[in-house]
Order: sequence, then structure tokens, then C-alpha cells
Amino acid sequence: MLPAVAPTLSAKAAEEEMQIDDQPGYVPDAAEEQLTGPLERQVVFFRTNEPPGSIVVHTDERFLYLVMENNRAMRYGIGVGRDGFQWGGQHKISRKQEWPDWRPPPEMIERQPYLPRFMAGGPGNPMGARALYIGQTIYRIHGTNQPQTIGHAVSSGCFRLVNSDIIDLYERVPVGTRIVVKQAPKL
Repeated sequence: MLPAVAPTLSAKAAEEEMQIDDQPGYVPDAAEEQLTGPLERQVVFFRTNEPPGSIVVHTDERFLYLVMENNRAMRYGIGVGRDGFQWGGQHKISRKQEWPDWRPPPEMIERQPYLPRFMAGGPGNPMGARALYIGQTIYRIHGTNQPQTIGHAVSSGCFRLVNSDIIDLYERVPVGTRIVVKQAPKL
């Protein structure tokens, strides 16, 4: 396998990223949730100093890596935080939840007042099928009811995976798993 290559965005695609809004209640069909090409879940060659079992997120590449033995990793295509909502650092997975409820934080409600204040977990929930809570932050690795956002920078800082991928990741990582979030260096 070749090393991961960061997807590039055309000016039109970059403009479209800004036009994707949250869609509480939308339930995608199976065909919409099927990723292909580089964003499809796959084992790849991956060199890192992080031990097997760690999660490494490269936001500029739009990939999440679950580190395996022998310079390999399970790579997942992800949606990441849009401009102004990127972050980096090292944490641990502090909690896991199946079909999590969604309570948009006050800052999100202020930016998007049309959002519901609460939405019970389920197929139309923007949090998707599973959530991995990152340390004591407000951020999560979670599923999505908007598979078209995978590979784009549209979230408020969380990392989105299609539901089949978050279910796979959820089954592979325990609470306490180390997560390292890496941003592209500023030029």
C-alpha cells in the first residue's frame, strides 16, 4: 500500500463545503453511506511513533488512523472542523456511547439558532450510530447522518465518520485509548 495522500479541493468544492448545513432528522440510505476510493475504510502503510491501538487524526488529510502493528493502520475517511474550528493535541477516549443523544452546545445554538435544543439518539440524529468522547473536551469522534460531509471541513470541531465506520472503530477501541490530533503546519 502507498502512503496516504491528502485529497485536494477545487475552488468549487471548497465553496460547496461552506454550503453544507446540519440536517437533523435526515436518514441517509445505504448507498449514500458507501464510501469509495481513498475515503473508504482500509488498511494502509503508516509510520508513527504512537503505539498500536492509538488513534491518530490528520485533519489536513481528512483521515483518522487506528495504529496497528508492523507500520500499518486502519484508515478511515473523516469530516473535520471547518475554518476556525480546528484544534490539535493529545487526549484519551473518556467515554463511549451507542446512538448518543445530541445536545448542541450553546455556542452552536448561537451560530445556528434553527437547531433543535435536544434530539434523542437514532438514525436521523446528527451524532450517528456511535460516539467516542475525547477527554474533557466538547469534541467527539462520531457517526453522521450526512455521509456527503466525509472528506470535507464542515463540523464545529468533531470528527465525523459514516455510521458503518464509526461502528467498526467503536468495536476496536476501549475507553482510555490515546488520541493524537495533528493539524497541518501553519505556513
